[in-house]
Amino acid sequence: MDSNAYMIPTSKKEVEALGWDYIDVIIFSGDAFVDHPSFGTACIARYLQKFGYRVAVVPQPNWRDDLRDFKKLGVPRLYFAVNSGAMDSMVNHYTAGKRLRHDDAYTPDGKFGQRPDYAVTVYTKILKKLYPDVPVVIGGIEASLRRCTHYDYWSDRLLPSILVSSGADWLCYGMGERPMLELTRALESGRNLHEVRKIPQLAFFLKGKPKASSTIVLHSFEQCLNDKRAFAENFHEIELCVNMMNAPVLIEPVKDGYVQINPMYSPADEKEMDSFWDLPFTKLPHPRYKGKRIPAYDMIKYSINTHRGCFGGCNFCTIAAHQGKFIQNRSEESIVKEVKSLKNIPGFAGNISDLGAPTANMYGMRGKNRELCSKCRRQSCLFPSPCKNLDRSHSRVLGLYERVMSVKGIRHAYIGSGIRYDLFLDENGFIDDSACEYFKELVLKHTSGRLKVAPEHTEDHVLQYMGKPSFRLFERLRYEFEKITRKAGMKTGIVPYFISSHPGCTRKDMERLAHHPALKGIWMDQVQDFMPTPMTTSSVMFYSGIDPRTMKAVFVERDLERKKAQKAFFFIKK
Repeated sequence: MDSNAYMIPTSKKEVEALGWDYIDVIIFSGDAFVDHPSFGTACIARYLQKFGYRVAVVPQPNWRDDLRDFKKLGVPRLYFAVNSGAMDSMVNHYTAGKRLRHDDAYTPDGKFGQRPDYAVTVYTKILKKLYPDVPVVIGGIEASLRRCTHYDYWSDRLLPSILVSSGADWLCYGMGERPMLELTRALESGRNLHEVRKIPQLAFFLKGKPKASSTIVLHSFEQCLNDKRAFAENFHEIELCVNMMNAPVLIEPVKDGYVQINPMYSPADEKEMDSFWDLPFTKLPHPRYKGKRIPAYDMIKYSINTHRGCFGGCNFCTIAAHQGKFIQNRSEESIVKEVKSLKNIPGFAGNISDLGAPTANMYGMRGKNRELCSKCRRQSCLFPSPCKNLDRSHSRVLGLYERVMSVKGIRHAYIGSGIRYDLFLDENGFIDDSACEYFKELVLKHTSGRLKVAPEHTEDHVLQYMGKPSFRLFERLRYEFEKITRKAGMKTGIVPYFISSHPGCTRKDMERLAHHPALKGIWMDQVQDFMPTPMTTSSVMFYSGIDPRTMKAVFVERDLERKKAQKAFFFIKK
């Protein structure tokens, strides 16, 4: 049997069936285990497996009984790894109104309550209590976005780095293949700790005072607790570093020590990106679930991820903080290879549900002069206006669509991911011929049902706080959309997404949105109440009342009933 072809084990019986007498890494996750590249646990497990490491996964361990799930596989040879799953556990559990949700898309049959609040912290504390001498490495979205002092909406307070609250030994942030492999090799070889602490994309807590050079020392956690301005200043510095290609080490003092956050790896090239997908994923839920439905899997099982990263810089979004600002593409060959393999998934009828990424039409885009990008400190390549160094040609993504559609058996390749229309439009129309061709192709061939776009608001001052372009651009988009559909004789519509109660947004602003003449005749039901999530500019505004980009005061609606009224007002008026 190919040593890399076996299903990742999740039980003692499965480990014994493989004939293993030890396990290198045991991963605890808040999600059900799905062996698909859209799930981070599978990505890390398969990537470490590729290099000869024995990896097992304990999905959704029971933290409320005698903790047998935390003991059943014993002690790993190298370390335990912990993540909350594909979502922050608090976002998974609660609405923006702090109401408990009734289901969980990442659990068999959507059953709620199979992971704790603050899952990474809960799992890690259990492991450190049971096995105090075994290293614990935390990662995934929950740990990644809580790597420094952050505002926690659900407890309405600042919390220190999750390294401090959980007691973990290491934190791997962002997309973890490269740092996790390097850390695994370092721990296996017994490398000098001084050297291990230089690995990019790692964070850790040390007692005492920092000794490293070439660092940025932030305000301490305690200073942030006492001064909201200090917290806003910290975040501004952190955000600048997240968006730099060559960033310094960040130091954040806390208690009797400090958290050190090493900079990201440089963006992966196509060959390396391809290697992350060229792994023996079965693309199926683990057999342990015996055919039970996992709703999140149903949504992505026929999807293809084309790239990572986003340079849009929306202030309420965490993508750049986790995946990075610079686009990291897979090659067309790698994508087409995966498209061809979809026929092996039960039920596939030739329809790709999503050929995309965080922003689908950023595929292949980069700075014309890479040297300028390496020095850039902009949060967004698109806001307040598109960077002149950005190559916005849609030629490459059009070429990708053509190659995918030429694969035998493919009937449709829908773009379910979001797009940025300011990549191909300005207020005068399309920016070049490839932009016009792209939008026609998108509307006529790659849209299932209605075209979904996200202007987010109609009022320019609110959009400024969001980091989004003027609503006039949406008006131009609608004009071009209706011209294309009218000519083609199509009756498809356009669905805009909006956010209520974002910092800077008042009830009056929502009233103007609801009555905006440019929205007449559009089916309107997509309004989301703003939820402050860790490590976003918008959440910093929400907590501090300060815009960290300008350090000026901003209006914030914090009252839950008035937040609810902003959203409800929209529906009442419509």
